[in-house]
Amino acid sequence: MAGVIEFALFALLAAATGWLVRRKHRQRLAAGSPQGIPGMARCPAGSGRWRPGRLYADQGAPRWQPGRGPAVPLEGARATGVRVPTVREGISINPGSRIVTCALPRDGGAVEIAVMPLDLRPLLEAVPQTEAGDGGVG
Repeated sequence: MAGVIEFALFALLAAATGWLVRRKHRQRLAAGSPQGIPGMARCPAGSGRWRPGRLYADQGAPRWQPGRGPAVPLEGARATGVRVPTVREGISINPGSRIVTCALPRDGGAVEIAVMPLDLRPLLEAVPQTEAGDGGVG
């Protein structure tokens, strides 16, 4: 009997936590997301360290602003792929996140940005996807 009560309590707690997370996300979106999209990024893609920061899409040109250091302009960047983190990447970033690879046109390089699934759509709106025929995301 105690196991049933513990399970019911756990299920109720999980539902309340999910509701609070979704509520906070909706409030941030309703406010126009002035504080940007939180996440982790590494530049160049595939190497280097994951660094925390925010993606800002205001003032017409998106940019990645790390917690420390200069901003990385994403003007003209295209999202070329969306994937889940590998087991090794899941140690450094949230394993439930989604990683978006963005091609940078100015130097031919790429940057990877990891965001939570609820923030994936706003990220893809800020950094347009490549055409489906180009082997991109869409």
